[in-house]
Amino acid sequence: MTNTEPLQAENYAPAGRRQPTGWVGMVVFAGVMMLMLGSFQAIEGIVALFREDFFLTTSNGLVVPVNFSTYGWTHIVIGLIAVGTGLGLLAGQMWARVVGVIIAGLSALANLAFLPAYPVWCSIVIALDVLVIYALTVHGREVKY
Repeated sequence: MTNTEPLQAENYAPAGRRQPTGWVGMVVFAGVMMLMLGSFQAIEGIVALFREDFFLTTSNGLVVPVNFSTYGWTHIVIGLIAVGTGLGLLAGQMWARVVGVIIAGLSALANLAFLPAYPVWCSIVIALDVLVIYALTVHGREVKY
């Protein structure tokens, strides 16, 4: 190889940019899970607004004893923000990583407070929120931004 030959494109990588690895799938997982969890949160909130008799306990048996309408609106708001964040994550936006961790944490706390009313479902949502937080904090840099 002489000094006059051009560099091959496959051997060149920009100095300041890391190449994504297979872990980018974890961020896609987090984005899809945020879309699904947001939808599930909104459905849970709608049920809390319209069918209070659906749950296993009364509002006095909850961790924070407020009426189901308050929990319903809380779940709806968290759900809508989570859906928007999931779309941002799939688009590779940096703000979505930050908001995703915050919303997943708030979702886990809201479901922890709602645990006596719907224990199995809330436990599943909390576990998925923890997986989303892990995916975004450990592997979030794999996505372009």
